[in-house]
Amino acid sequence: MRFGEMLMGKKKEISRRTFLAEVAAGGAACAIVPRHALGRGFTPPSDTLNIAAVGVGGMGRANLINLASQNIVALCDVDWRYADKGFNRLDIDIERLRKRIELPAPPQPGESSPPFDPVKAQAWLEGMMKLKSEHLPKAKRYTDFREMLDRQKDIDAVVVATPDHMHASIALAAMDIGKHVYVQKPLCWSVEEARKLSRRANETKVATQMGNQGHSSNDGRTAVEYVWAGAIGDVREVHIWTNRPLGFWPQGVPRPEPLKPGPEPLKWSGRDVNNRLAAALCGDYPLPDGLAWDLFQGTAASNVDYHPIYHPFNWRGWTDWGVGAIGDMGAHLIDHTMWALNLGFPTSVETVSTPFNGASYPAATLTFYDFPARASMPPVKLTWYDGGLKPNKPEELGDEELKQEGGALLIGSKGKLLYDTYGYKPRLLPKSLHDSCGLPPQKLPRIPAEAHEMNWVDAAKGRVEASCPFDYAARLTEVMLLGIVALRAGKKIYYDAPSMRITNVLAANAFLRRDYRPGWSI
Repeated sequence: MRFGEMLMGKKKEISRRTFLAEVAAGGAACAIVPRHALGRGFTPPSDTLNIAAVGVGGMGRANLINLASQNIVALCDVDWRYADKGFNRLDIDIERLRKRIELPAPPQPGESSPPFDPVKAQAWLEGMMKLKSEHLPKAKRYTDFREMLDRQKDIDAVVVATPDHMHASIALAAMDIGKHVYVQKPLCWSVEEARKLSRRANETKVATQMGNQGHSSNDGRTAVEYVWAGAIGDVREVHIWTNRPLGFWPQGVPRPEPLKPGPEPLKWSGRDVNNRLAAALCGDYPLPDGLAWDLFQGTAASNVDYHPIYHPFNWRGWTDWGVGAIGDMGAHLIDHTMWALNLGFPTSVETVSTPFNGASYPAATLTFYDFPARASMPPVKLTWYDGGLKPNKPEELGDEELKQEGGALLIGSKGKLLYDTYGYKPRLLPKSLHDSCGLPPQKLPRIPAEAHEMNWVDAAKGRVEASCPFDYAARLTEVMLLGIVALRAGKKIYYDAPSMRITNVLAANAFLRRDYRPGWSI
């Protein structure tokens, strides 16, 4: 069935607004009221949130484990065969974690993640067990999120963990009928979508959260507080890097397609080798049973044929559905710098890269951002590196090397701040500065158990403010996406943020938005 057809059998294309109008006409728009708005006449029957999840084959499964204390009432995925592999693996994962809790392994040399925490591990174990035994047997299953929102009247909140291109469509549909939303990073695919999500969240007042869990970490908040305490002085230069996509998903590759007949046989030039690679990637890959490929493609206008190089997981490197390494890891790495320095939007952005074919993001990029002065803080030049590229190692590190997997280096007038991915292990350079400063004054509240998803649940219940609501998450995402816009523009762009307009390369304004498949819009 085509994406523009209702699952009930009517051959009818629907836009998001048309869908919402039909839902509202049936009374569903008023069926669920945000829990903090009890004055509208709705009294929750219990203190648990009724949660639905869209996209449960990857990060969505992790979100569900962390939300297992709530009432998971509905699950939606376009590929249930793949999603069920993850759910069927719960028994093995439960047993492995139980053994590790009983006999923790020693930390590995150079390990960047936090030390094994048996308390958090026990909570994770209990979440897996509860998801498997209580939630999965009773949660209703869907393939199309529109059908889920239309039919299921008991949903309070929605987790969105699909490929990037569907985030905005699903989140907007959920917010428009009063659902709280948790959206995996990056928040969306385009700058225009980021603006719309932020605006709609503000209008509806539902609880929103982006899934960059480092924003709720104690280490990440300490990194911000070092800067706020003036430990490194005025910051004018920042370097942020990740090794993604290296070894994780393909980028810098041609789209699979058969050889086109030509007047002469292929030679071994760079262009002809690329054509050979595209042909070598081709093969007889029938659509797997149970994969709703039309639904997977969703809002993307490209309408390409199924290939296993796209799904599962590998969608991230293709411009149709993902936003590459900066979309994947920028939310975990740029976040704390943007937060600490109150960067706002850049005035100019330039991205240089290995070859870019327009279909698959480059194997490696460098993006240069210029941020203007803010109040008493000076302008900042921020450089993003991916694909294994890294900045020069600061002399203060001595024999230690910059962590290959990623990190951030803030260079101030009094010293430097270095932190790992997710904001982990913030430390001052040189070491003498770190030792003399001690921990900075705590100015940010700590999130109980550093539980990002449960912070969102508590925000939905009106108890706290969300850690990373759309108001902030949309701005962070827009900064990340402007790196992609500059890549596609092929030259340095100057950005008028209040007008959401590129002032020098006018054709590049088209890259701030996207075309949607017929019947789909936001």
